[in-house]
Amino acid sequence: MPEAKANKTAAEAAAEAATGAAEDTADETPGSARPRRRRQARGEARIAQLLRAAADVFCTSGYTASSTNAIAREAGVSPGTLYQFFPNKEAIAVELGDRLLDRWRDTYGAAFAQSHTELPLDRMLDAVLDPLIAFNCENPAFFVLMHGSEIPGQITEAHDTLHATMLTRVESVLADYLPDMPAPQIHRIAEMAFMVFKAGLDLIMATEGDERAAYIQELKTVMFRYLDPLVGDDASCPAPTERIDTP
Repeated sequence: MPEAKANKTAAEAAAEAATGAAEDTADETPGSARPRRRRQARGEARIAQLLRAAADVFCTSGYTASSTNAIAREAGVSPGTLYQFFPNKEAIAVELGDRLLDRWRDTYGAAFAQSHTELPLDRMLDAVLDPLIAFNCENPAFFVLMHGSEIPGQITEAHDTLHATMLTRVESVLADYLPDMPAPQIHRIAEMAFMVFKAGLDLIMATEGDERAAYIQELKTVMFRYLDPLVGDDASCPAPTERIDTP
């Protein structure tokens, strides 16, 4: 019985592939621009469906433990349908990662708008951090794909490039606040702030509800207390030092 079931699944997959090929051939006949557009729209809808399913499976099982069968099952399609669009799990992850990275670029581009540097530090942190945190909370698969140890190298390279770009943007913001500070020092401050954000995001993504909101506030508090002595209204005054009594 299991073998018969497997053969049936293979037959179904072959039939679906044949049907798809037949539709492709029919749509490519002269004067068939409208059917071709319909086929393209159906294909894009199916790809989006598979990517949503992959995002859910990656978040639930992790990238390494996920499989194309699990993704197809989550999407409610046969493995044969999935293979019409993606040859393997890595191809799905790369496509999903590319799309999420494109949206992330738009998000941090808006978050680091030049107008935000004119705000007081606490409001500037809200304007920058809120959309970055919201994006990660709304797209947990992005966090999984960008931080996993077994993620395809293509995604890792794209993430490393993005990290460097964002670090440069943070340095640019700090340079506006601190025009007389040497570039190496600005770089260190920017990198420290960036790493604090990433560490705080780890805690935020591991929680939900009120606990998540509390960690978001803690992250903002840490960032404010670190940056305020440097770029706040009282930045010209030296930060107070704790008095240590010696015997």
